[in-house]
Amino acid sequence: MKPYLDLRHLQLIQAVIETGRITDAAEKLGVTPSALSHRLREAERRLDVQLFTRMHKRLRKTPAAEYMSVVADRILSDLTRAEEDVRRMNAGIHHVVRLSVEAYSNYRWLPAFLKYLKSHTTGIDLQIMAGGNLNPLTGLMNRNIDIAVVSGVPAQAGVTAVHLFEDPLLFIMAPGHRLAGRDYVEGTDIVDEPFITYTKVPEPDREFARLFRPTETYPKWTATVELPEAIVELVASNLGTSVLAGWALQTALKEGRIIGVQVTQEGITIPWSAALRSEDADPDDPIRIVADHMAEWCARPGCGLHVT
Repeated sequence: MKPYLDLRHLQLIQAVIETGRITDAAEKLGVTPSALSHRLREAERRLDVQLFTRMHKRLRKTPAAEYMSVVADRILSDLTRAEEDVRRMNAGIHHVVRLSVEAYSNYRWLPAFLKYLKSHTTGIDLQIMAGGNLNPLTGLMNRNIDIAVVSGVPAQAGVTAVHLFEDPLLFIMAPGHRLAGRDYVEGTDIVDEPFITYTKVPEPDREFARLFRPTETYPKWTATVELPEAIVELVASNLGTSVLAGWALQTALKEGRIIGVQVTQEGITIPWSAALRSEDADPDDPIRIVADHMAEWCARPGCGLHVT
């Protein structure tokens, strides 16, 4: 049986894909080009498949190399995380809880919560997994994260939700916009209004169901931008309007870069929850402990994760 690839081969594949040249990849890894070439031939021999083809003095990855790169990403990421876990444990950290926030990458609230957590627990550290924010429940069930801060109350099997806070949706626009003086906006107010959204998938109790559909009036879709923070910058530059969660907009609102008004006269308020795997929901489990402390912290005025 042929021997398996080791970590050096995976790092080699990643480096060659990143740089496209043997010499540059060798420099990146701190080895000689001849040693790297020998290691590459060894990897291809073990796999019995060609990993790279040469084109215009550069190496072009084959489908086999592309597949191995995906695997290498996962393995090397897991190894890095394991090394960090060990270092933390050696420093008195016994449990690392990985957390991601749905859709948003605004973590201005994080330092205050970490101080609160450390003042109420020992041996627990928090690791932010920003890459899991587009589909955090999938990451939760795949065990890539331990807590997903999500809007709504997830009803997925195997998931337990801890209520955190209620938060309003806000219609946002640039200063000086024609609707900036309103106390609230209805669907009829924004007909044909240039509108930027991070998803066009209708969700219950959101702007699609409660702002647009009741009056059958819709804005003019101008862009789908998956990063809400980028949407804020586009809106601030008067390139469109949007509807986003109020808690994530507080910095831009306080700085006066955007204006936010209530959505509908009654308002649209969304519950946010800390979702965790049901198997981790025991009160003594470190993951549940973090979720419960987050709920306690969110109940305090000015916690930074909801509009007070």
